[in-house]
Amino acid sequence: MDLTEYRFSEAHTWAKQEGDEVLIGLTDFAVNELGDIIFVELPDVGVAVTADGALGTVESAKAVEDIVAPLSGDVVRVNEEVIDAPELLNEDPYQAGWLIAVKVKDTQEFDELLSNDQYTSLVEESDEQDEEEEEEDLFSDGE
Repeated sequence: MDLTEYRFSEAHTWAKQEGDEVLIGLTDFAVNELGDIIFVELPDVGVAVTADGALGTVESAKAVEDIVAPLSGDVVRVNEEVIDAPELLNEDPYQAGWLIAVKVKDTQEFDELLSNDQYTSLVEESDEQDEEEEEEDLFSDGE
């Protein structure tokens, strides 16, 4: 799959510009780390999300984690299908498994997110560090 149009956060979420909206979802890396996802809680339309703040939660048999927003904006759409069928995240995290669409407040935030190549390097480094440190929160932004 070509992910060149996607931008990524260090907290393992992605953003993709579609017209005047930005779709947000979890990366394949995050989904694989979580395992089978059984529950997703997302904000309502009209709610403001803030970059690096929690936008919802995801639950798997392994853990319950906050989903960290990669950028700030007002929620304009919520993927109800993923709420009803959370396994969509495991099956297709970059298309059918999108979580929310936001109207971005500052387009510069999108531009500052990681490219696919930068994110891939981050994940590779993270895999090496995870062998040494198993305790770190998956969606932590490293702070």
